[in-house]
Amino acid sequence: MTREGLGLVAVSYDPVPVLADFASRRAITFPLLSDAGSAVIKQYGILNTTVAPTSATYGIPFPGTFVLDRDGIVTSRHFEAAYQERDTITSVLVRRGAKLARPVTKITAPHVTLTTYATDDVAAPGTHFAVVIEGVPGRRVHVYAPGVVGYKPIALAVEPQPGLVVRDAQFPAAEDYFFAPLNEHVPVYQRPFRIVQDLEIDPSPEASGALKDRREMRIAATLAYQACDDKVCFAPQSAPITWTIALRPLDRERAAPRP
Repeated sequence: MTREGLGLVAVSYDPVPVLADFASRRAITFPLLSDAGSAVIKQYGILNTTVAPTSATYGIPFPGTFVLDRDGIVTSRHFEAAYQERDTITSVLVRRGAKLARPVTKITAPHVTLTTYATDDVAAPGTHFAVVIEGVPGRRVHVYAPGVVGYKPIALAVEPQPGLVVRDAQFPAAEDYFFAPLNEHVPVYQRPFRIVQDLEIDPSPEASGALKDRREMRIAATLAYQACDDKVCFAPQSAPITWTIALRPLDRERAAPRP
């Protein structure tokens, strides 16, 4: 992140000794800030109101990420619905359009070249990450975008499996393509495009059995699309894609009870 001109700071309601112990055990090198009495959390309006004041965990925030510019101005916010869920920084960055230096797999499909990768190598229950597909149509070829009528739009179908939550996919804005012989306007991708599919390792108690003792998860998906050039509309195609992500359990150890 430093290479990208970015810095990372985490704010927690935990006291300094707890954060120091956690940073030591997990080899964390970025700053962990102790927010005594959840003062900053309350100032930002993100105190988790689903936690009762009598609870030992009262004071935690709704989990989220603020992105600030060099002047300290918040430029975007990303929040989860439940405290058990956490965005990874890489998934936040890729949803903002950043290019990541990640190991990739290249797939040569009919009329389009695909490059794909996962934003993270490792995930735990509650981890919210993403898989990315970057497509480059062939010369003078366009691929039909979501919302097209009369043709097969590009779509990504992730194979369901226990322990995996499939969220929404993010598609880029389409271009308007005018096909003069039929006097029609259709939404297409005729330049490089990127699809970001949000995923999550299920943090629910019901999923714990499916994830128990598992060391990795293989995620399978199919990218379906239809391509045309200036003269010919080709038959719909589908490209199988897989990603593998390592699984780890949650770190539930605490350095000491909170005062």
